Amino acid sequence: MSEPRWLDDDQQRAWRAYLTGVSRLTERLDRDLREGFGISLPEYEILTRLSEAPCRRIRMAELAASVNQSRSRLSHTIARLEQHGLVAREGCPGDRRGVFAVLTDAGFALLERAARVHVRGVRAYFVDVVSPEDFAAIGRAFAQVAEVLQP
Repeated sequence: MSEPRWLDDDQQRAWRAYLTGVSRLTERLDRDLREGFGISLPEYEILTRLSEAPCRRIRMAELAASVNQSRSRLSHTIARLEQHGLVAREGCPGDRRGVFAVLTDAGFALLERAARVHVRGVRAYFVDVVSPEDFAAIGRAFAQVAEVLQP
């Protein structure tokens, strides 16, 4: 096995700043949602994806892929959301094995309230902190990363 191409000092600083920044940002956004609405950031993302889907429903396998979770992990998360009446599961007509996750009216109402706090946080802790040029560069960079790493 060949020796890796080690990071130089500038690359190491940038990489560590990225890791620290993402960790702190994610933790803060998650805390805002948990304290204000009793949901986690991954749960918020699931509710968001469901709200954007036709009829507020998505097949579980498709939802798992869109939020980058294993089917098993998603199933546990959906079970928690079901317990709170935010999501329901429905069978897929014509496909006995298929299951839809469906955003309930209560889930949609919670999401509408949580979205205001979440977007304020994203703006205050991220968007407004970096220059528009840097923000655009981050978007371009991670679009490329996502493309390279897509399953």
